[in-house]
Amino acid sequence: MEAQFYSNTNEDLVICSLCPHKCSIREGKRGICKVRKNENGLLLSENYGKISSIGFDPIEKKPLYHFYPGKEILSIGSIGCNLQCQFCQNYQISQCSVDEYERSFTSYTLEQIRDLAFSRINNIGVAYTYNEPTIFFEFMLDTAKLIKLAGLKNVMVTNGYINLEPLNELHNFIDAYNVDLKAFTNDFYKKYTKSTIDPVKETLKSIIHAGKHLEVTNLIIPTLNDSDTEFESMCNWIADNLGKNVVLHISRYYPTYKLKIDPTSVSLMMKFYETAKKYLDFVYLGNVLLNEGNNTYCSSCNELLISHSGYLTKNISVDKYGNCMKCNQNVFKYF
Repeated sequence: MEAQFYSNTNEDLVICSLCPHKCSIREGKRGICKVRKNENGLLLSENYGKISSIGFDPIEKKPLYHFYPGKEILSIGSIGCNLQCQFCQNYQISQCSVDEYERSFTSYTLEQIRDLAFSRINNIGVAYTYNEPTIFFEFMLDTAKLIKLAGLKNVMVTNGYINLEPLNELHNFIDAYNVDLKAFTNDFYKKYTKSTIDPVKETLKSIIHAGKHLEVTNLIIPTLNDSDTEFESMCNWIADNLGKNVVLHISRYYPTYKLKIDPTSVSLMMKFYETAKKYLDFVYLGNVLLNEGNNTYCSSCNELLISHSGYLTKNISVDKYGNCMKCNQNVFKYF
């Protein structure tokens, strides 16, 4: 499948403009993502239609806590990534090419994915996730168009490292985003992900400007991005640039892939939870089961609205319009 967003000066060199890396790709070679290849001056998307992972998940697993809570979403993923995170939880599919993938792909047409999405009554649509969906842009876009036409929802779970032109095209079809803001310093992004932070910030602001639902995830890695000053600066930036009602998920790190640092302490998670609540209305703790940091409270009257136990939700005090039943404050635009 021919890729979108590239230019070529001759048959020997193409320049990909999908993400900020702007890879210059010689004949027969691939970009950093390992799945976009120059063949005779054409940039090919080698992972088009190649599904490595598919299944129904609770929407809270994306994680999205304020987008149709309690519903399911059909989740699909492919191969490749434009980042090289040393702590990647899905490195078996993100850090390989189509040729290097050790398992077999599942073949689905766009129509089969749409029909599968309709097969469960509690399912709201399709989430593009598991590996970085930017890297299967063409298949995601084609699928999202069909899903949108069918009246269902599209969700993108992303690292946010994408150029604004393709992102703006996605805004026409994607209803909700969860963006992984991996740290709040460029040094971290350069050293541990082989990318930069500024394009991610621009992505976050673009999503808000487009009026889409946004939730942000921040994985706390001990000694690497756990500075009190850095975390507080991030929370302040989110409140000032995205809005204090943007949901923040503070996620606990566990050793994986190339990083063997000990897991994030519960005490640090709790400290950052209290810090974030000074700036943001809705903060949750992920990858850890605690009494705090799981439930949704009204930002106006502090009424308990929804309780969470793992990915199970229970509506306590929300009406059918997403409003608090005590004070009528609207909390859930998508309910």
